[in-house]
Amino acid sequence: MEDLLRPIYQERASQSSTLGILILEKNKPISPVTDNFDVILFIIVRDAEELWYVKHYEFENKSAAMHIVDETLLHHWIDTSSYRRAVEWVINGSIIFERNEYVTLMKEHLREFPQKNRNLKKAIEFAKLIRSYSESKDLYDSEQYLDSYSRMVSSLHYLARLSIIEKGFHPEVTVWNQVKRIEPEIYKLYQELIESGEPTDKRIQLMILAVEHSISKRARSSAQHLLELMNEREEPWSFGELKVHPEIQEYILDLSSMIEYLVEHGAIEVIPQETKGPQIFHRTYKPVEQPVNE
Repeated sequence: MEDLLRPIYQERASQSSTLGILILEKNKPISPVTDNFDVILFIIVRDAEELWYVKHYEFENKSAAMHIVDETLLHHWIDTSSYRRAVEWVINGSIIFERNEYVTLMKEHLREFPQKNRNLKKAIEFAKLIRSYSESKDLYDSEQYLDSYSRMVSSLHYLARLSIIEKGFHPEVTVWNQVKRIEPEIYKLYQELIESGEPTDKRIQLMILAVEHSISKRARSSAQHLLELMNEREEPWSFGELKVHPEIQEYILDLSSMIEYLVEHGAIEVIPQETKGPQIFHRTYKPVEQPVNE
């Protein structure tokens, strides 16, 4: 396969802006990782005019997709898991060209999964989990059981991804295969929800209790990215100040529900600030110091 595609990627390899080229072949009939193409050519470049360029090819009854990605966009995908396929292409792809061991070092960085990157990814998944779980619980209370069930499936998915990150791995596209190996307890929850013979409302009721327990025991560690950022100064933060902070932008849409959860569970305290209106206060937020015995 590589020989057939060589004329396509050789031209790219000769360009000084090309940092690395990887190839990944489909190894089963249905392959989400390769978007069902027979082969993926993944080319990493620097200072590209177009951050992400894609071209499709067909040859000898085979199909190929070439992705040319600027390194800044790729690093964003890696840091935020916003395009997991690309992360898998780097991890599992075979290097057919690299400049100054660029791809080799990137693969090593992904294997090490530095704590700073891990904390950001945990915060992103935790924020999504809180919102999805809260919506499922509210829908259950409103007796909208099918909608509640749908949100609970999503909640378990976020919980699964969070648990994988906690163990030091990057979540893959086939996340439940990972969870079955890495965190079997969460996999069992998922099985109970989708395979149990109990009525839908009873299944959701059990999941609400189980997921709430799973969230509460990992809340502080999952929110470490936010709490450490807030601890960088003595003064409490307004929501508006947090909302525009550049390091929070990847989970800004779920930040409000995340903060409310952390307030309710004692990880963040509300500091009222006076306004011009009588008996009306601005809410500002400050992390609560963790007890030594926790």
